[in-house]
Amino acid sequence: MDSNTLYDIIIIGSGPSGYTAAIYASRGNLSTLLLGGAVSGGQLMITTDVENFPGFPSGIQGPELMQKIREQATRFGAKILDEDVLSVDFSSSPIAVKTKGSQFKAKTCIVSTGASAIWLGIDSETRLKGKGISGCATCDGFFFKDKDIVVIGGGDSAMEEALFLTKFAKSIKILVRKDVLRASAIMQERAEKHEKIEIVFNTEVKEFHGENALESITVINNKTGKETTLSAQGAFVAIGHKPNTEIFSGQIELDKKGYIIRKNFSQTSKENVFVAGDVHDHRYRQAITAAGYGCEAAIDAMRYLDDHS
Repeated sequence: MDSNTLYDIIIIGSGPSGYTAAIYASRGNLSTLLLGGAVSGGQLMITTDVENFPGFPSGIQGPELMQKIREQATRFGAKILDEDVLSVDFSSSPIAVKTKGSQFKAKTCIVSTGASAIWLGIDSETRLKGKGISGCATCDGFFFKDKDIVVIGGGDSAMEEALFLTKFAKSIKILVRKDVLRASAIMQERAEKHEKIEIVFNTEVKEFHGENALESITVINNKTGKETTLSAQGAFVAIGHKPNTEIFSGQIELDKKGYIIRKNFSQTSKENVFVAGDVHDHRYRQAITAAGYGCEAAIDAMRYLDDHS
């Protein structure tokens, strides 16, 4: 791929936001390069059934959905390179974006690098992701009707996940590592009062069990050292997300948690750099909202280029 080309737009990151931005940018007749990362496609690449993305009444596998959106982007002329971006220079004109093998330049940039769920780091957790272990109740709660499930975490996100899951689950245990909740008072009260929810303190997960689906969980009381095996068909890890913004520190404005701050619709603190998806959105974190933000960012970038041509 020619590193001497001056692109109208470089999109950093793939997933629903990056690919959708590439569709709109390339259809808008912009020369478009998407740098999707060595592992492209975002978090839907580790998701099995996706049933809440419009247009697929019978559901679709996450990787298949990403492949279809990617093909749609390339159909309109977007160039896609599956390489990690190592550094950016948003102060230069044009913008410079460096990968391991090349440096690319563009008039504008869309950052759509997403956010990564923080996991426990247990081998059995990795093996059973998508087979009973999830990081998103809104995405997967429907699959756990009348099941016994656990939610792991003690903050607002864990309480929100647990309360949402009460619509489906038979019972919910919230496993909290400490002896107090970090969640806000109102969220604590709602969880404590719900008849389906039991909060278990000083408890950490030691192992997940099951061959092709989660069946049980061994937990340990970190005060007494006592181990217990819980029957569970679902586990939702809700200990936080980390935005993928390390390379943008000092280049554009980030909030205290590392999420990119939007200044004017999708515009960042640099007027020719735009943002889309979970890398700024810590509220919804859905494939469909990420795609919408990708559309928004591409249109804003097109308007910026029109105004500065």
